[in-house]
This record gives sequence, structure tokens and C-alpha cells, in this order.
Amino acid sequence: MKIDASLSFDASQELYAVAFRAMGTNCSIKFAEADRNRAENFAREAVQWVANFETKYSRFRDSSLISQINRNAGKAWVEIDPEVESIFAICDDLHFMTQGVLDPTMLPLIKLWDYHQTPSRIPTDDEVNEALGLVGWKKVERKSGAIFLPREGMSLDLGGFGKEYAVDKIAAMAVGYGLTCCLVDFGRDIHAVESPPKAPAWHIALENPENPDTPWTSVAACNLGIATSGDYCRFFEKNGQRYGHIIDPRNGRPIANAILAVSILANSCLEAGVLSTAAFVLGEEEGIKLIEGTFGAEGCFVFNNGIQQTSNFYQHVVQ
Repeated sequence: MKIDASLSFDASQELYAVAFRAMGTNCSIKFAEADRNRAENFAREAVQWVANFETKYSRFRDSSLISQINRNAGKAWVEIDPEVESIFAICDDLHFMTQGVLDPTMLPLIKLWDYHQTPSRIPTDDEVNEALGLVGWKKVERKSGAIFLPREGMSLDLGGFGKEYAVDKIAAMAVGYGLTCCLVDFGRDIHAVESPPKAPAWHIALENPENPDTPWTSVAACNLGIATSGDYCRFFEKNGQRYGHIIDPRNGRPIANAILAVSILANSCLEAGVLSTAAFVLGEEEGIKLIEGTFGAEGCFVFNNGIQQTSNFYQHVVQ
């Protein structure tokens, strides 16, 4: 897989910017580097890493490892390398941390409630129950160097955390390369490394769910991951009711609560993304407990009639 990317330099900010499209979204990497050749080399290596990651793990690519695992559901074990084993070990941790809300086997439900389908339709109870029978990370069988989905129709999708994982990997690559600062932004999943040359922190706008593409506030970020979850952009309407793309694995249905969006600041983009989705699913009370029980994390819930935030979220807001 090849990704077309552009590299530009903003002299006013003293920052290079790499722009490209991958993993179904617009991606950018901003960083400071005095040497043009080093900047070009880093940009090339970062984009290539993303291309390799998407090639290997995207369920939308027939040749990917994930597609191979899904095709062999109920049929055969699939060999995996140590890198894949480490990612599935992360799945174990995230599934536990989110009380089962993050589940990489959710694809049968995601397909059932596909907001892209035309005309849109509401699945029957029988269809939901059938799909639920194919969901459950604990059902997946693993052994050293191999994985097996025990029932035909089971399938994996790393979309619940893959992009955030990639953001953190590129941020770590920037640190390893010796860059003094870097801002990785893949479709508003963000990791801010240090601060930009002419400011004490990166200023990150948080999107207004009632008026997308406009901010409702901004936060200052330095060595933080930032992510927002909400269904205000991806949904369908049927018979006067709205059905969003975020599904509760406990009942197999889209979340229907008063929350419009949840934004999280955490020690990594992966942690921020997982917490934002889990808090959105769990609801305000349980969601805030989850966030405040996670070291270094702060969050904000946006409702039609106001906001609710964790105890120290305000400290990051740009006045």
C-alpha cells in the first residue's frame, strides 16, 4: 500500500507539516526540525509506518491479516507474529478496563447497524440476538503464535482503538527520532509531544457536537493524548428516531442517552480514545467514575443543556 503525502514548512510557526489520508480519515503530523533532510526522512518513515499498519490491520482490505482471521472463523487457526500478539494483549487490557465496552469482536453488530446502508433499516430483535451470539472477546481462542475465532460469522475489527494506537506509535517515533516537539492528529485523535516552538503548549480545539467543524472550547496540551467520542456525525434516522454508530455490546443496540460527546485528555491517545468511547457507552455517572479512576485522565461530557466535567478538566481549558 502506498500513501500520497505532502510535506510543507510554516516559517511563522517554525513547524513542518505532513498531510495525508489514511485509515479512512485526514491525517497530519506537525513537528519542529532544523534540518530539511532529517524532516523529509522522518516524514517518509512515519507515513510508511502508517501504510504498513493499515495494510496489515484494516478489515476493509481483503489481503490484511484481520481479514484473513475473519475468513477463517469457525474453520482454522491463523498464525500471528509477536507484534500481533502484543496488540491482542492490549485488547485484553482494554476490554477489562472498559468493563467489556471495548470489544474487538463487535463487527457483526457494526455491520447490522450500518449507518451507510440505503435505505436505512432497523434490525429485528432476532437479528440483534443472532449477532450478539457472535460477539465476545472472551470467546476468542489464542495460543502462542496463533488465533482462532471459534464460530463462523465471528469477526474482528480494531477500529475501536487502532487509529489511536497508530497515533501513539508515530508520537513515539518522533521522540525516538530526536524531534523536540510533535503533534500527531489522525481524524481528531491526537497526541501532543512537548510544546511548539512559539507557545507553551499546543492549543487543541474541541468540536461542538451541535455545530460540527466549529469549536466549543480549546485545551492546552503538552505530552498528552486527546480524543472525542460521539455519534453526532455518524448516524441514521428512522421513524423520527436517531441511531448512532456507537453500539453497546451488552444489548447489541446503538447508544441512546443524552450525551452528545465525550472528550478525554490522558497520558496517551489510546487511553483517551478508549476512555471516551467507554464513558459515552456507560453514561455520565459510571463514565465519570471510570475517568476519575484512571491516573492522569480528565474528561468532559457535552449535553444539549450544558457540560459535566471531571474535577481537574478545567485546568487544561484555554481561557
